[in-house]
Amino acid sequence: MGNTIIAVIAAIFGIGAGLALATTLLRKSIEKKSIYLLQDAEEKAEMIKKEKMLQAKEKFLQLKADHENMTQEKNNLIAKNENRQKQREQQLNQRHEEIQKRNEELQKRSKEVAESKDGLEQQKASLDQQKEVINRKQQEIDKAHKQYIEQLEIISGLTADEAKNQLIENLKDEARTQAMSHINEIIDEAKLKANNEAKKIIVETIQRTAAEQTIENTVSVFNIESEEIKGRIIGREGRNIRALEALTGIEIIIDDSPDAIILSGFDPVRREIARLSLHKLVTDGRIHPARIEEVVAKTKKQVEQEIIEAGKRTTIDLGIHGLHPELIRLIGRMKYRSSYGQNLLQHSREVANLCATMAAELGLNVKKAKRAGLLHDIGKVAENDAELPHAILGMKIAKEFKEQPDICNAIGAHHDEIEMETLIAPIVQVCDAISGARPGARREVVEAYIQRLNKLEEIALSYPGVVKTYAIQAGRELRVIVGADKVSDEESNQIAFDLSRKIQEEMTYPGQIKITVIRETRAISFAK
Repeated sequence: MGNTIIAVIAAIFGIGAGLALATTLLRKSIEKKSIYLLQDAEEKAEMIKKEKMLQAKEKFLQLKADHENMTQEKNNLIAKNENRQKQREQQLNQRHEEIQKRNEELQKRSKEVAESKDGLEQQKASLDQQKEVINRKQQEIDKAHKQYIEQLEIISGLTADEAKNQLIENLKDEARTQAMSHINEIIDEAKLKANNEAKKIIVETIQRTAAEQTIENTVSVFNIESEEIKGRIIGREGRNIRALEALTGIEIIIDDSPDAIILSGFDPVRREIARLSLHKLVTDGRIHPARIEEVVAKTKKQVEQEIIEAGKRTTIDLGIHGLHPELIRLIGRMKYRSSYGQNLLQHSREVANLCATMAAELGLNVKKAKRAGLLHDIGKVAENDAELPHAILGMKIAKEFKEQPDICNAIGAHHDEIEMETLIAPIVQVCDAISGARPGARREVVEAYIQRLNKLEEIALSYPGVVKTYAIQAGRELRVIVGADKVSDEESNQIAFDLSRKIQEEMTYPGQIKITVIRETRAISFAK
């Protein structure tokens, strides 16, 4: 029992000692934490104090700088006003001095006029006397001249009017010959200067742009491996070929041509769809109307995607940005369109590069010129309003898709359907002609080509004194042979000049035509 009490007492003392120790340790830790918190608070307060002081200094410096700027601006304004005031004072002083000088000059002149008035009256009296003497002498001269003319008429056997008319006719012929020689000299000199500059710009432009020319036809040839495939394409009672023609709009010609099927149609896009569809059907081997319909539908989507990709590649290659997606699609359609045998996309790319080069030579906006050159024939691939000229239709499309007015004008005016309003328009017209006039670029219809040559020779033969005419160099040069006994050298120059003007007014042709008039005299004898 006693031990138990002792143990309890000891436990109580132990617990008390432990509580006292724990309290002491807790108080020390609290004191340390409070010290740390105080130090941290002091440091943060110091940092905040420094930041506020820095902000206050910056604000002060900023306000000071603003005040100095305002003061400087006011001083500058005051100085400007003072300078203006001084200039105005100087101008007023100058005007005042000028007015004073003018007043002095007017006073001097008024004095001189008053002094000379009396002298003029005296001179007038003497002039009247001299006038009477001159009139008497003039009457005597007229009488003598009349007698002289009468004597000349008696000697020559001609009246004065007849002699005058004969002299005028002789002078007219002489003046016409001299004027023609002067005109030729002036024209040659002007051509030499103008042609040198024009040729330099055009030749450099053409040399820097060399685009290949692609000739397209209205038919495509699809090669096959064996004649058996023809029967499969025709199908039972021709149902396969009828389905294919109905879906593509292309006439499929299967004849005795070995290992070949001909696709005929005016629309190159449809021909391409038909060609790709045939290729897929022959490769797959399953050819029936349902399969044909499926393949043609997929091929149309594929070709449409290729058209868009071709348009995007073209704009990226030329560095033209910001075109409407529909314009890009129309540019891609140019790949499958030809004009006079010239691939339209290649032609448009070439015209764009030519326009950019020529605009750079002339100091104009290169980007606008290139953009107008690319879009100038976009009306040829439009899917509606086919009755309008392609230039007007292209301008309408460009306006619809928010192209700039000067580019729209260049598109519409490149065939002179509307008036040119900017300098880009003639550049597009000239570059279009350059691209179309390249040797081999375009294919003319044979009948039109022959008619043009015959027309050239007929125009030349209509002139008096012309013996023979020859259209050579594919119609780019006209040789005119005149009779030496009928036409003089001066008249040969006149014929060449008049003939060039008449051809310009009456004919349409690519490039230019050189007119050469030949006049020669031959002396023939025989030694026996």
